[in-house]
Amino acid sequence: MLGVFERLALDAGREVMRVFHAGCAVDSKSDSSPVTEADRESERIILAGLRAAFPDIPCVAEEEASSGILPSDLGDAFFLVDPLDGTKEFVNRRTDFTVNIALVRAGVPEVGVVFAPCTGRFFSGRPGKAELLQVDGEYHVISRRPIAARAGGSPLAVVASRSHNTPETEAFIRDLGAAEIVSVGSSLKFCLVAAAEADVYPRFGRTMEWDTAAGDAVLRAAGGMTRTLDGQPLAYGKRNQASDTDFANPHFIARGKGAA
Repeated sequence: MLGVFERLALDAGREVMRVFHAGCAVDSKSDSSPVTEADRESERIILAGLRAAFPDIPCVAEEEASSGILPSDLGDAFFLVDPLDGTKEFVNRRTDFTVNIALVRAGVPEVGVVFAPCTGRFFSGRPGKAELLQVDGEYHVISRRPIAARAGGSPLAVVASRSHNTPETEAFIRDLGAAEIVSVGSSLKFCLVAAAEADVYPRFGRTMEWDTAAGDAVLRAAGGMTRTLDGQPLAYGKRNQASDTDFANPHFIARGKGAA
């Protein structure tokens, strides 16, 4: 399954970069968030591949979901797809947007890939094994090495959202004391913690499950954990929530090894 994820992410990333270089119109969805041809084409490639390879596993994908297309029953396992995480970064011609594919089983993100096609960095994770892959200009994997989250440096390196910072996030960082701040967009924040390039990723803004599942899977594979503010592991497949929409996440904090 991880091999299928990797191939589809590479194919989708190639298409994303074609649109990135060609330029495209930016539309607005009902929630006022941006969407482009790159989002739609990437999702088409990924969903076609997943449904051909695993026809019995339901898919939840950002653009389908925004159009009201959702499986009636998630079952024990389902896919979560964000075809272009960091659309704002993409539109603003920054490099830290990603293609994200994850398998969720029993509420846990179990397998995931995060591909940043503009830089060629590719993170993958499955239970007990996380890797950083390097991809060349022809979208071939040219190297891979294992990664593992660290227990925490001094000062702590905190990774924060470039486009969605909040007063709560700034207060959390202040409370940590001396901290080195790394600002980056998209699900790469999870991956920097997974690769021991950062220690903590606090998120006090709104996210959806497709935004976080793939990066969270990589982090957990690397020995880290993502927990809600009450200390529980961030769960997936949340529907019929009393206080929010389907698949919306509460605030959370992602940490490296030894995460409390």
